[in-house]
Amino acid sequence: MVLASLLYGAGPVSAAQAFSALTGDGTSDATFVVTELRLPRTLIAMTTGLALGLAGALLQSMTRNPLAEPGLLGVSAGSGFAVALAILLGATTTTLTTLVAQAGALAGCALVIATTRVQGLGNDPVRLILAGATMTGLLLALTSMMMLMDQRAADEIRFWITGSVAGKPLAILKATLPSIVLALTLIVLVARPLAAMALGEKAALGLGHHPGRIRFLITITVALLVGSATALAGPLIFVGLVVPFIARAFSGPDIRKTLWLCVPVGPAVVLGADVISRLVAAPAEMPLGVVTALIGAPVLLTIVRSGRMPSL
Repeated sequence: MVLASLLYGAGPVSAAQAFSALTGDGTSDATFVVTELRLPRTLIAMTTGLALGLAGALLQSMTRNPLAEPGLLGVSAGSGFAVALAILLGATTTTLTTLVAQAGALAGCALVIATTRVQGLGNDPVRLILAGATMTGLLLALTSMMMLMDQRAADEIRFWITGSVAGKPLAILKATLPSIVLALTLIVLVARPLAAMALGEKAALGLGHHPGRIRFLITITVALLVGSATALAGPLIFVGLVVPFIARAFSGPDIRKTLWLCVPVGPAVVLGADVISRLVAAPAEMPLGVVTALIGAPVLLTIVRSGRMPSL
């Protein structure tokens, strides 16, 4: 998928010309497109897929619900709303955008945790998704209201909320790397206790773990991952659902194996979606968020129809 991302695009540079640029024999135009446009885009897409895939796996394991996903439960919408508000207020530096996105994701994730603690709701996948859809709809409505308030900001917000990794500078990737490294460190710390929590809170307590503390660390971790991904590519829906679904097909219910498999699967899914977004409407490009939704919707229907939702 990395090679496909470097070779194929909506512009006039063909795959053969891009391959020649990779081997050092290409024209100056082809070399510029590959190294200055497609390579940063590829790195940002890989990082976005990694972050959303891991965040989805953590949310699903914590809530014991295979439908739990940042885009469906309002976590991405909370992050997107926070960034849209920052754009409206004129705060557009990459570092500040990242911090704001993470704060919005933290608020959205905290609401998810509060929702799952309501008696009976955490064990009902349909009601949980309905609650998340309600919160997502509310946040999207508030974002639309902000777009009506300022036409200048509206154009930037509209471009951003569709989801894209095109034209993003490497500076924004550098701004998110510390958060992602911290999140990966936290995942290493919580993976074993999270596997114990799959046996039930009493079993986890008996093994010396503290479920409340683990849920708090997971909330912080998901906020760091989703906030970073939103700052990089906008609010992408269904990636956090598709990636763990594919990973679990090979790993089984063990969350530790699932997390490991999300590391290659997440970048591959987003890179694949990004390549499709370049080719289906060439010489224009389809928004990445539209492609991920078209890929994720059938997966969601498959999970719902399979009757295996309580398996986590």
